[in-house]
Amino acid sequence: MADAAENRVFGKRATQHVLVLASGDKVRHMVIRPWMTGMVVTVIALFAVGYLGATTYLVLRDDLIGATMARQARIQHDYEDRISALRAQLDRVTSRQLLDQQLVEQKVEKLLRQQTALFSRNGKLGSLLERAEEAGISAAPVTDGKETAADAIDRQVGLTTSSVPPKTSALAYSGTGENMADRADRIFSKVTLSLKGIETEQLKTIETLTEDASKKADTMTQIMRRTGVDVSDKRNEAQVLEAPANRNGEVKGGVGGPFVEPMKFDRFNASLDELDTALSRLETARETALALPYGNPAPGQGITSRFGNRPDPFLGRLAFHGGIDFQAETGLPVKATGAGKVITAGPAAGYGNLVEIDHGQGITTRFGHLSRILVHEGQEIAAGETIGRAGATGRATGPHVHYEVRRNGEAVNPIHFLNAGLKLTSYMN
Repeated sequence: MADAAENRVFGKRATQHVLVLASGDKVRHMVIRPWMTGMVVTVIALFAVGYLGATTYLVLRDDLIGATMARQARIQHDYEDRISALRAQLDRVTSRQLLDQQLVEQKVEKLLRQQTALFSRNGKLGSLLERAEEAGISAAPVTDGKETAADAIDRQVGLTTSSVPPKTSALAYSGTGENMADRADRIFSKVTLSLKGIETEQLKTIETLTEDASKKADTMTQIMRRTGVDVSDKRNEAQVLEAPANRNGEVKGGVGGPFVEPMKFDRFNASLDELDTALSRLETARETALALPYGNPAPGQGITSRFGNRPDPFLGRLAFHGGIDFQAETGLPVKATGAGKVITAGPAAGYGNLVEIDHGQGITTRFGHLSRILVHEGQEIAAGETIGRAGATGRATGPHVHYEVRRNGEAVNPIHFLNAGLKLTSYMN
């Protein structure tokens, strides 16, 4: 009754499935529950899925492995390309750095050669400047070039000339936009201009000294030539006769010789040669002026009788006076008017005590009526040296200095030499 009531209330009861297992006399049974069925189905499904997955893997394994290896190969290739690119970039940076270093070293070497040339030029110029100072010629001071090329570079931007730093990153080239070579070019351009300025200053100084020395030498030469003195010009010492040319300007006769490349013109050395020639001409002119009788035998004394015809003081008739008489007290020092060699030192008819000096170029001077002779024959005399004392020996009316200048034995007017000496005085100091 209860079961019937329950079925009526809750519906028909589900049928249970029983699994009976018999083994000999033993019989077992097991009620199959719904969850057991679901578990079995699940296990079977999982097994099927696993089997299908394994089968699929086995089928597709080669493709997967190949794809994986290809991907790894691509990744490795990309890394190798990247490493190669970085290595190439590093090589370019290193090569560029080495090239810049070589350029810097070459430019530094060039500047040092220029510096050495300047020192050498200063050595040559120094001796000429000393000669110019001794000759009384001065010019603006020349830069002595004591600052070396390396110091000039350091002064520009603090760049050392020993070597370029061996390690420089690529940022050093790309960050500033100016590489080492460009920077070196800019620096060395400034230093080169500075050295060129020194060279230009030296050339200007040489040209100024040459012009001054040439002008003085020309002026002195002209003054002395007015007195009949031929001053040797070293510019014309070596004169070579040239063969005459025909109407077309072609030289008659054969010419020839091995071919040699033309010599490079060196303006500085040419200027030094010109200065040396000008100083030599000036020195020659001064040596000539000191050797020849351009001095005054009785400085500060007046002239009592001039050169030429005059009434003879003893006979009263017209006679030729071959010299100039200077007023002088007895014992007054008589000076040599130029350097030379004494050829007469003793009594001479009409002159009394006479000193005669040979100055070269056929020019001699005579000093008469001396009260005392202080030199001897064969003695070398310097200009301005005292050769005797004034007096009235010989044919004289009173103490004075009789002074003659003779060229090739003939008397010439000493006043021309005296006037020339006054003009030359300003060029002798």
